[in-house]
Parts: sequence; structure tokens; C-alpha cells
Amino acid sequence: MNESLAESRPCVAIIPARYASSRLPGKVLADIGGRPMIARVCELALAGGVDEVIVAGDDARILDVAKAQGVRAIATSSEHRSGSERISEAISRLGLDPDAVVVNIQADEPLLPPVLIRQVSASLVERSECAMATLCEPIESAQELFDPAVVKVVFDATGRALYFSRAPIPWHREGWSPMTSPERLIRSSLEASLAERDDSIEPGSNESGPSEGRTIASLPAIVHYRHIGIYAARAGFFTRFAGLEPSPAERHESLEQLRAMHHGHPIHVDIAKSSSGPGVDTPADLERVRALFPRDQSLTEP
Repeated sequence: MNESLAESRPCVAIIPARYASSRLPGKVLADIGGRPMIARVCELALAGGVDEVIVAGDDARILDVAKAQGVRAIATSSEHRSGSERISEAISRLGLDPDAVVVNIQADEPLLPPVLIRQVSASLVERSECAMATLCEPIESAQELFDPAVVKVVFDATGRALYFSRAPIPWHREGWSPMTSPERLIRSSLEASLAERDDSIEPGSNESGPSEGRTIASLPAIVHYRHIGIYAARAGFFTRFAGLEPSPAERHESLEQLRAMHHGHPIHVDIAKSSSGPGVDTPADLERVRALFPRDQSLTEP
């Protein structure tokens, strides 16, 4: 990041956190290796090179964990429909400078590398013409590509977002029939990958085949990208964004970044410098993440 620009624009990380998650209620307080998830997210945010970390939550238990981590905790309404609305309230209550850079860190990303916080904030500072900056990473499995819980993004040659979708974009017109189910596409991709792998293994080799859905062997020579749910925007834009009318595409996809694009506010997309790690949306996601953390018996969930 340009040091003169960074000095003139304070940068804060705000973690919007609500208790009543629709798919996994209370997940931000879920135990991960002996610590609440929100505590782990606070820890990585503190390592992200920002001037301050703030948790904007709607439950006293969330705020208490944040305070115990040494970050500021702001009580916000439980009526907010999105993290951006919660951040807007926090910005208003804090009286942040409209030009301050605010990084929106999701409370369910306990494995997000701190380097990505620095990357997304620098990306915004370097592009005054963009309202927001965000990150993406290549998709490596057919399961991910056809999973509606995985948000895909396409962008132009300058990195400006063209569209975000839960559908697989861009669509491989020649290879994927519109009448073919995602399940069949995933299965045929896996079969092609296994066949290719078998042909490349010499007789007598102990090498095993790839794990299910490891590659997208049947795809054309184009990279598909998964959107990583971290954003940077200036405080003044977060405030204006909360007052914008949701777009039809946003309502259909349930993706609020489409609201910004609908109203003519460009979003810059960088390819992440490091893999983001899995987020937590479902009980199965939570168990996968828990398996990556050895439990610290000296710490207990509040």
C-alpha cells in the first residue's frame, strides 16, 4: 500500500455479527478448538494491519467475546437484513471519517489469512474510481462450481466485476447442455478426471487417484473464480449503500454486491494472494473447520 495514501486514510476492520444465523443459529459463538468462532476471527483481523478492529453485533454474548479479545464492540440492531446495513449503523455511531477505509470481514471466516485484509484495503486505496474492492480465487472442483452456496464472479481485463452469481459463470455453451443436471456434469467430470489419472499412472505404481471432485477435467481452458466474502469500501459509501434500493438481481441471487453494480458503483476484484480457507455456513462446514484446530483445553466457550 502506498504509505502516503495509507496515512491520509485511516483503515478499520468491522466484523458484522448476528446471533440468529438462518442456517446455523449461534454459529459465531460456536466452539472451534476451545474458542468461539468470533474470537478467532477477531484474532486474524487484529493481524491484518488495520488501525482498529470493531465487532458490530446484536447479542451481548458476541460483544463480550469481542471485548475479551481487546477489540471495540458496538451493539447494533437485530433487525438488519445484511452485514452492510449493520456496518452502516456502526459507522454512524462511531462517526467515522467518510474517507476512512472500512474492511468488512465476515464473522464466519475463521481461517481467512490476514494478508487478504491488507490486500483488499490496498486495492481500494489504489483505485479511487471504484466504490468497493473484493477478492476471488480459482475454483478447482466441479462440486464447487455447481454449488449455489459458492458465489462465482466474472470480471473484465481491468479487474472490474461484471457479475456475481450462485450459478456457474461463465457457462460452457459447447460442453454443458442446458438440459444436463449439475449432478451429471459433476459425475462426468469426475469420471474424465479419473480416466486421465489412470492413463498417467505407470503399472505397479502405488499412487492413488484424485479425491472426489478434485479437478474439472471436462471444462474448457478457462478459469472459474469463487468470490471471497471480504470487502473494502469507504465509510461514506457504506452509509450510502444502506439507503439504495435492492436490485432485482440481488433479490433473485441473494447477493447484495449486485445492488452496488445495479446503481452504477464499480467493484474491483483482485485474485487473492493466498487461499482463503473454508467458511462456515452449515453444520457440515463447522465440523470440517473444527477438524483443523486442535482443542485448547485451557480455553472454554463463554
